[in-house]
Amino acid sequence: MDVQQTGTLNPETTHVVFFGDSRAANWSSPSLNGFEFTNRGIGSQTSTQVLQRYSTHVQPLYPEILVIQVCINDLKTIPLFPDKKSDIITNCKNNIQQIIHLAREQAETIIITTVFPIGEFPIQRKIFWSEDIPLAINDVNIFIKSLADDKVVVFDAFAILAAENGKLRDVYHIDELHLNSAGYDAINQEFVSLLKTFKK
Repeated sequence: MDVQQTGTLNPETTHVVFFGDSRAANWSSPSLNGFEFTNRGIGSQTSTQVLQRYSTHVQPLYPEILVIQVCINDLKTIPLFPDKKSDIITNCKNNIQQIIHLAREQAETIIITTVFPIGEFPIQRKIFWSEDIPLAINDVNIFIKSLADDKVVVFDAFAILAAENGKLRDVYHIDELHLNSAGYDAINQEFVSLLKTFKK
């Protein structure tokens, strides 16, 4: 259910907002009594772009739970700008911190997901590939896990989706970056269990 479309907020339900890039935008809301969902993900956005629209896309919604998924669109550019790898990673971390800082003023709970794994790049896109990408994802995910506190919950989506080699499981992807419905179903199984701990 999109609360923005219904124009209502039931005081007996918990309002959850998904916020981030296409991986957030494509996240299908689980069917769960007692919760209302709004999706404010936008495809192809970097963490900087996501941060810049917080005040217009999230703040007016007053979410009780904010779910954040960002950074893959930053990190996938590392092969194009190898000399800026450190800056790209640092920028991701800083933007995550700033989004969380803004969310603390509103949301009762902030759920930050680890960056989803990536799948095997097809041959025609190998020019855009580097082993630095999964290493950078791991770096950012370690940082994300360090952010957990009494208000910030880390949801380790990477661990759910990754195969033993650290890549996105074949059964869970549409392409090297995006999940199919089975991938989101796998996430939602554990996500629903987490949400139930916050039910009013």
